[in-house]
Amino acid sequence: MTVTHPAPPTRSPVLTLIEDPAKMHEVRRRLRGEIGLVPTMGYLHDGHLSLVRRARAENDVVITTIFVNPTQFGPGEDLDAYPRDLPRDLALLEQEGVDIVFAPAAEALYPPGYQTWVELSELPRHLEGARRPGHFRGVTTIVTKLFNLTRPTRAYFGQKDAQQALILRRLVEDLNYDLELVICPTMREASGLAMSSRNTYLTPEERRRAAVLYRALCAARDAYLAGERDARRLRRLMQDTLDAEPLAQTEYVSIADLATLEEVPAQIRGPVLASLAVRIGKARLIDNLWLGTSPEEWGKTRPGSQPVG
Repeated sequence: MTVTHPAPPTRSPVLTLIEDPAKMHEVRRRLRGEIGLVPTMGYLHDGHLSLVRRARAENDVVITTIFVNPTQFGPGEDLDAYPRDLPRDLALLEQEGVDIVFAPAAEALYPPGYQTWVELSELPRHLEGARRPGHFRGVTTIVTKLFNLTRPTRAYFGQKDAQQALILRRLVEDLNYDLELVICPTMREASGLAMSSRNTYLTPEERRRAAVLYRALCAARDAYLAGERDARRLRRLMQDTLDAEPLAQTEYVSIADLATLEEVPAQIRGPVLASLAVRIGKARLIDNLWLGTSPEEWGKTRPGSQPVG
């Protein structure tokens, strides 16, 4: 006699698409076991899918959100141009064994009269936040809403958006969320270019030239590993590398303290974030490397403290 074992009741046999926040609450109340959340803005690539695979390996149920959040885009940014293809994304997520996709319309999360925001006071003042006013207010508000709707055990974010990840880690601590925030390594193309939905804005030639971002970061990393601790010299190495590429228009290069995201003026005395923002053609690209620690090691400490050793 053949004995069959039914799937656990918390795991759906097929992907479920939810668009209504009230329905998401209803479904979440029925779920049991550990829940992994992967928030995205869609148009998925292997970087997103690496987060999904990690979540699938570590949780009983995986929820992926697809939402191009209008409140994190500023005037003149690429909200309307941002690539979207929900059927394609759903097919990819079904192949990866995702249980639930939450893909609401903007009006469902920001109805008329909406006026509640979640905002950090210090970490968003630097780097991307200094150049994109209101961006992180939009990020922290939408992520708070997604945490409330899905109540995950773990939430997965990429190292490529390092400032975002560090801000969200602070948010989880400050608002007493009972969840683990997992920062996953940046996925890169063969050239070293960090995977991003915005890479679709690049022509083939621009895409090839955009590898200069990673080369600039590697120049700083290699010097750091060789013993260089003068932040000014590391910034100069990055800038010199970028200056050698005519298509690269530098917005900033940075060596910032990982705990505060404040620029290190001279001598490096703890873990730092080497980061940059560069325009190539129609694309604004960001990337970073962590020096003196890793997301895994940094994640073992409380926000605002530094790893031992």
